[in-house]
Amino acid sequence: MNIVFMLEEPSMKHFLAGFIGRLFPEHFTVTYLVHEGKQDLEKSIPRKLRGWQVPNSYFIIVRDKDGEDPLVLKARLRELCADRPESLIRIPVHHLESWILGDLPALAIAFNKPSLVALAGNRKFRSPDSLANASQELAKLIPGYQKVGGARSVSPHVNIENNLSRSFNLFIRDVKRLAGIEPV
Repeated sequence: MNIVFMLEEPSMKHFLAGFIGRLFPEHFTVTYLVHEGKQDLEKSIPRKLRGWQVPNSYFIIVRDKDGEDPLVLKARLRELCADRPESLIRIPVHHLESWILGDLPALAIAFNKPSLVALAGNRKFRSPDSLANASQELAKLIPGYQKVGGARSVSPHVNIENNLSRSFNLFIRDVKRLAGIEPV
């Protein structure tokens, strides 16, 4: 089976690449199609899905919420997937940084800041999807944080079974289902 991730930006690829292999059996292949923002991704979806010639391929589209109504956004993306209605659409709420803040122990290890682990109990970080400014919160915790480098550093330490981000947990659950690892 070939899992094809269609991603909004390079930082998501670097984030996923460090742990996604732990979810799939060895006979799976993973392909990342990285785009230059949400508009580029959305223009690309129908064309790539229609023209994809690799058999046994399943598409997972990941696009940040970016302040949009997630139900409206998901419906619009679903329309773009008309040629492959089985495509999985996942929306990090609000941004990738919410997923990273959902695993403060991974962030602490990646940046050698053990004190960050204790913040997981703080009300602010208990539900990182509710943070409208996750990027700013991350920059406060890790001054000089860079999206791609930060995603690459945190990724190998991500605990796929213990993240405080609900949207991350839904993503993991659905990827496991697609791979046949979890029951439908």
